[in-house]
Amino acid sequence: MEDIVVEYVTELVHKAQDIGSQRGKLSVEDFLYLIRKDLPKLNRCTELLSMNEELKQARKVFESDEDKLRKVFEVDEPVE
Repeated sequence: MEDIVVEYVTELVHKAQDIGSQRGKLSVEDFLYLIRKDLPKLNRCTELLSMNEELKQARKVFESDEDKLRKVFEVDEPVE
């Protein structure tokens, strides 16, 4: 099973590189273009990309809030 998956992914990457080389770089859109006719894969990829973007934004907000809290506690703590 692993060999089949590795072979599929390798072929997909090579095809995407061929498409991306026309523009000079490889992008996510190259992979989406290759799987555009396989709707379950396309839908799953779009869902995962969307979740990835949401997680990036959540991490950014969390880190920002964490920094704000750290600054608040640094100001409130008495210096001995």
